[in-house]
Amino acid sequence: MSEIPDTVLLEERAALAMNAVTGLPDDDLGGIPYFSADLLARPAVLRHGDWDWGSSHGRLLDACVLARQMTGRDTWREAEDGFRRRLTGFFGADGLSYRLARPEVGWAANANLIDQRAVLLALTTWFVSDGDPEARKLADRHVAALKRIAIKERDVWFYPASEYTPAGWPSPNAIALHLAPDPASFSGRLIMPLLRYHQATGNEDALELCGWFARLIVHKSGIYGEDGSFNSARAYRSGHFHTRLGTLEGLARYAAHTGDHELTAFVRRAYDWALGQATAFGWTPGDLADQRYEHESCSLVDLIGTGTTLARSGHTAYWGVVERFLRNHLVESQLLDLSWVESAQDTSGDEPGWTTRVRVGERVLGAFAGYGAPNDYVCDVELGRGHTADVQACCVGSGVRGLFWGWNSIVTADDRVTRVNLLLTRATRSVTVLSHLPHEGRVDLDVHEDLPELRLRVPEWAGYAKVRVSRPSGDHDGAEAGVWASDGYLSIPAPRRGERVTVTFPVPETTSTEVAAEREYRVRWRGDDVIGISPEGTARPMYSGRKVHPTAPRRDYALTRPAREWAW
Repeated sequence: MSEIPDTVLLEERAALAMNAVTGLPDDDLGGIPYFSADLLARPAVLRHGDWDWGSSHGRLLDACVLARQMTGRDTWREAEDGFRRRLTGFFGADGLSYRLARPEVGWAANANLIDQRAVLLALTTWFVSDGDPEARKLADRHVAALKRIAIKERDVWFYPASEYTPAGWPSPNAIALHLAPDPASFSGRLIMPLLRYHQATGNEDALELCGWFARLIVHKSGIYGEDGSFNSARAYRSGHFHTRLGTLEGLARYAAHTGDHELTAFVRRAYDWALGQATAFGWTPGDLADQRYEHESCSLVDLIGTGTTLARSGHTAYWGVVERFLRNHLVESQLLDLSWVESAQDTSGDEPGWTTRVRVGERVLGAFAGYGAPNDYVCDVELGRGHTADVQACCVGSGVRGLFWGWNSIVTADDRVTRVNLLLTRATRSVTVLSHLPHEGRVDLDVHEDLPELRLRVPEWAGYAKVRVSRPSGDHDGAEAGVWASDGYLSIPAPRRGERVTVTFPVPETTSTEVAAEREYRVRWRGDDVIGISPEGTARPMYSGRKVHPTAPRRDYALTRPAREWAW
């Protein structure tokens, strides 16, 4: 244990989220996880849904492995093994992941195309982390199946429906008419895990699918407008943000992998347009129609993932966007207070196999909001769809992935330069970053090995004239031209093992007016941190409990320093 500033710690948030990940499986249904929770109900209720199979298992297994890397812990190994065992059991002989039939409500067994993305995501993370040959065998068969079932024409490959069945595509007419319902949902979001799997294994089918799906999305689908806007047609899920943003993350990665600068420009247009629909602190609309009043944490995670990819590709201004989202709506959307949630004391109100009302709050503590408001964990408005679900399994898993993307991007390095991109606390093999924000404009860098150069991104709002660098060899200030690198980062040349470098800068307090869900919010900022929103929420208000001290409080905590770093 050592003393560190008591500020936002992404690895700790991941550990807290694992309570919800491990709390969702339903013992009455062989461990199949509940999908959603209504926390406003009295008492609160957990419900199963048609996403319980490959989608939920893929997301939650992915979260288990990512959290293990972030925290160095595996106290949830039993739950992780359960997700893995059940997920592998969903595979059919054809290599696709199938939903199990529930005839009492008309659910037939099918390979849902949206599920396949979560399945491949989990298999890829499992293999990248553990190198397990079983994961590779399953993923190779899965990728081969995804290629085999694609409808292949001269200039485009596509999936003509959302469900594939053991008998093939349900509608031959859809193939004849060249229909590709919502390619972003069925094909576009597959690009990201397909590409990462190719990078991890060299699987050429995965890379080939990426190329064809990128062509479908960019040149054939009409999903995005010339200005980057999302097509709001009902046939395209009314411009559903999660699927559009998840597709952009895959396209950004594919552009970086292939060196396609035109594709990167395409992604940036759409990403910048999406940022214009979101708030500066990270709330996003669900779509451009009835869901526009409600925010999915999944969409915010897609924004974080795409932002980190663009920033790593040289568009470093997006680091500031990513940091705002991490510091604010991602961590603020995590359920840490149960005082407003009522749970049942016994199972008398349960419907076994479908719902439970027992210990609901305790089971989902640590979950990220399924549908939230800009100022409230709960979205309960008169417009749109009104109140639906407060927790969704997809957002629980995605929230951990968002934390991982941020944590994994705090420090990046090549042979020449080690960069601190995000001013959040994290330990790596080469340097430990200790952030005192938002209390103080101070970041301590503890160097663990001799480095050619260390660079730190200083936020634009901090200016440069009052930036100070304190080193054992002497102090410098931001007015000295030599302290800045050509990429705009602060340059710290040749730091030595055992050295502490302290960088300080002013933290201004400002206000902004944000428009979300057709309503205005007055937002108070301290640097990149929201310290208050007016009006406040009602069910479980966000941001109203944030406090700022003259100096950062301290705490004892042992930061994780992984023996082996791996990235997504």
